[in-house]
Amino acid sequence: MKNIAVFASGRGTNFDAIAKAVKNSSLKVNLALLVCDKPKAPVLAKAKKAGISLALIERKSFNSKKDFENKIIQCLKEKKIDLIVLAGFMRVLSPYFVKKYRNRIINIHPSLLPSFKGEHGIADAFTYGVKVTGVTVHFVDEQMDHGPIILQKEIQINKKDTLTSLEAKIHRVEHKLFPEAIGLFVKDKLKVEGRRVKVV
Repeated sequence: MKNIAVFASGRGTNFDAIAKAVKNSSLKVNLALLVCDKPKAPVLAKAKKAGISLALIERKSFNSKKDFENKIIQCLKEKKIDLIVLAGFMRVLSPYFVKKYRNRIINIHPSLLPSFKGEHGIADAFTYGVKVTGVTVHFVDEQMDHGPIILQKEIQINKKDTLTSLEAKIHRVEHKLFPEAIGLFVKDKLKVEGRRVKVV
């Protein structure tokens, strides 16, 4: 069984969805570690409640980004992590880190990439006025919200939608799509071909 680590900085709703999928055996992985960089993040309490090992690693505790990332890498090696899952981790990983875990880091983003990259993907799509947005799960490369796309799901934006209702719709899709993508990885069904990912 493959070992996964979830990286999160906030509420941890995607962490919750992954932990539940593991608990009910719809996702057959060992959720071995939560990595968090914020001591007040609500996700920490969720990890403790679920009995998941956690590593609270604050950037300010280290002289450089490389030292910070090396501490994370040390924790990943100790747990023999096969896959890193970015679930609201609000830091951009360096090329140094990405290279060490090439095609073993996946991220979820609340838009249909390459549209509406960045921290405010939901609000940006809503403000722009598009009729369709969505969710993307992708492998992480050296650029932000880039890298080969694993899965995407479209979401209609209706006239009655508010930003709050759209966020709720997107989160519901995220909580299904992310465990699905992780499942494909752990079953060795993902083959990266340049900027594309083929499900085999």
